[in-house]
Amino acid sequence: MAKLLCIPSLLLFIFLVSLNINISSAKTSYNVLTYGARPNGKTDSTQAFLDAWTAACGSTGPTMIYIPKGRYLLGSVAFTGGNCRSPDITIRIDGTLIAPEDYRILGLASNWLSFEGVSGVSIVGGALDAKGSPLWDCKSKGSNCPAGATTLSFVNSNNIKINGLLSLNSQMFHIVINGCQNVQVQGVRVIAAGDSPNTDGIHVQLSTDVAIMNSSIKTGDDCISIGPGTKNLWIERVRCGPGHGISIGSLAKTMDEPGVLNVTVKSTIFTGTTNGFRIKSWARHSTGFVQAIRFIGATMINVQNPIIIDQNYCPHNLNCPNQVSGIQISDVMYQGIRGTFATPVAIKFDCSFKYPCKGIRLQNVNLTYFNKEAQSTCTNAIGKISGQVQPDNCL
Repeated sequence: MAKLLCIPSLLLFIFLVSLNINISSAKTSYNVLTYGARPNGKTDSTQAFLDAWTAACGSTGPTMIYIPKGRYLLGSVAFTGGNCRSPDITIRIDGTLIAPEDYRILGLASNWLSFEGVSGVSIVGGALDAKGSPLWDCKSKGSNCPAGATTLSFVNSNNIKINGLLSLNSQMFHIVINGCQNVQVQGVRVIAAGDSPNTDGIHVQLSTDVAIMNSSIKTGDDCISIGPGTKNLWIERVRCGPGHGISIGSLAKTMDEPGVLNVTVKSTIFTGTTNGFRIKSWARHSTGFVQAIRFIGATMINVQNPIIIDQNYCPHNLNCPNQVSGIQISDVMYQGIRGTFATPVAIKFDCSFKYPCKGIRLQNVNLTYFNKEAQSTCTNAIGKISGQVQPDNCL
């Protein structure tokens, strides 16, 4: 070792690189146990996590917040990036974060774990158990229940990575990406009951350059929901079911609404879902639009509505606006969609009278209904087919 210390600094650097040692990746580690967290599932560790976050943010170099094995009780907590100096914060979770037993504690908050105005944050591994089932039960009985909290939320943030995370039994949405840029979601698992209300797996809105890859989502609402202002979204190799499928919308909630542009959904599997690919908007005036959408290479297994555009969306037919949807839908392609469905209508395009859907393309679509004759229905939809399309095309 004494000889090594005598080597000039440049040669030392080359020597370390030859050993595959990445000097720039060295990170200062902050263990939540050091700040008072207890892995017993009973001691409130909220302040300890906040203190670890403050310490990591205060560093000028790459940092890691480490959460060892165990169960950590956390209340509603917001990790803010306003004073962060670290350009790269990795949160490595080997344990499970659990919500309070009393669902009302989180139920009155908007979010359980939220990251606001952060940059360069990565979440790796771990499980988030929001214990949402008592709130679902409350809602099913029609009692006076709180709305519930989103499990994990990123707001106005950039350069975000979520890798290998498990989200269990969220009270409301599992993961929300809102107002963000450059987000990568990889190897995520979402699990909630098929009848759990408003438990969307991953919701994206007002965000650009988001990728969701190699994930499995089992929940009671949309597996992935895509809101206004989403641009350059890539979804690939996602398994969905139970759930309501992958949905763009609902849109036209307001008059002045940004559009959805350039969304690709590739190599997906839907099993027993309410919908496959859905675009939905309320029947009211809006400046919004949906453009350049690609649904490519999907397998449907006993899906109720494999392909649907609904511009008269009004769940339960309550307080329907009964106007004409102003959302302009164009350039939507369905390619290589195959499998089975559970209702007589496999393809339904119910588009706006004022703004018909344009540039709808069906290519090599093969959907079967228990070996019976199936249907497709089109209202105010303009497009074309290529290759084999079953059921018969209505465009």
